[in-house]
Amino acid sequence: MSTPKKTIVIGAGICGLSTAIWLRRAGHDVTLLDRDGPGAGASFGNAGLLAQWAMVPVNTPDLLPTALKYILNPKSPLFLQWSYLPRLTPWLARFVANANERDCRRAVQALIPLITDSVDQHKALTRGTLAEKWIATSDLGYAYESRAAFEADAYTWAIKAESGMVPEVLEGPAVQEAEPILGPATQCLALLKGHGHITDPGAYMLDLAKVLQGEGGTYRRAEVHDLTLTDGHVTAVQTDQGSFPCDHAVLAAGIWSKTLMRKLGIKVQLEAERGHHLHFKGPSQMPRNPLMMSKGKFAVNPMATGLRCAGTVELGGIDKGLSRRPLNHIKSHTKQAFPNLTYDSVEEWVGFRPSTPDSLPLVGELGKTGVFAAFGHQHIGLTAGPKTGRIVTALIDGQAPNINLAPYDANRYHAPAR
Repeated sequence: MSTPKKTIVIGAGICGLSTAIWLRRAGHDVTLLDRDGPGAGASFGNAGLLAQWAMVPVNTPDLLPTALKYILNPKSPLFLQWSYLPRLTPWLARFVANANERDCRRAVQALIPLITDSVDQHKALTRGTLAEKWIATSDLGYAYESRAAFEADAYTWAIKAESGMVPEVLEGPAVQEAEPILGPATQCLALLKGHGHITDPGAYMLDLAKVLQGEGGTYRRAEVHDLTLTDGHVTAVQTDQGSFPCDHAVLAAGIWSKTLMRKLGIKVQLEAERGHHLHFKGPSQMPRNPLMMSKGKFAVNPMATGLRCAGTVELGGIDKGLSRRPLNHIKSHTKQAFPNLTYDSVEEWVGFRPSTPDSLPLVGELGKTGVFAAFGHQHIGLTAGPKTGRIVTALIDGQAPNINLAPYDANRYHAPAR
């Protein structure tokens, strides 16, 4: 570009950091803004898995009977803050409406090109930088109580198989030979080869911010209050640190993007799936590879700073802090899965996954405003962040990415804000 375009990226999670870095490499004058610091939200506390295998959305055709069964079971991995239900109902109705074969398959086909090369995308983003040390290649094990429990997941495994992800299934003593940390409660292990994980998501985000600055980009800690549009096109971002003029802006603030969309007069269908983690420091044991615990519905990741067990879904907004029931759920299932595990201390955390009713992110320009969306990734934010950044960079530069963007259309929930 002859004259660098001024581009403001709002949100320093993985999507915002990736977008800012790729924009800077494309020649933009980039400023990244965040209220709390790099990776302070869901990008810090996630499970750390590069989930190339996560092309099956939450709202599968069996969602409603499964959810009703879970809600009635106090030991299930689904939790609901009942006081929030009236506010949640419009989003929930649309989410359930998408739980059918046609819409599920549509989501699958949209997620496949976005996530199945995640490890390569993270490596491309970080190659030759101080951030690349946090990316580890690994296998992934799905832990089941029995072969029957594995076979009960036939629907999702069949979809994975269509993308070439066919597991090696171990049973009996072979399970503990592969993963000695697993106790006798796990009698079946489905192994997927050739995946990856992040060994410290928080440190990874901090280093990505340093990469951006080292390559000539700017990072500023500031709370965004509004966006200024002149003749329908963004010209500035207003913050508590003053006004930042720009030619383009990118909304990559996760669940907080919803508020900023309202500033543009748009009401977006976005709710938070509250996720919790327990991070065991000084663990006596670590798995050889990351695990997905099918019974408790949480992920297990051996990290540089300890053992992270993260997952569950709690619907209840962003105003409340930690919830004891999801944390107790993870703790109970961790004890059952890893009976010999001891540790020095445990860290508790809650974060907010930004989720749309169709389980697909919003990626692209909002009308002709020069404001681009890069949020709403639900459970795959870390996984899809680098590729999302590349897509948004291409769109801002007027290029056509080699991917069908229609499923992620940022305007598909365009409704006037009230």
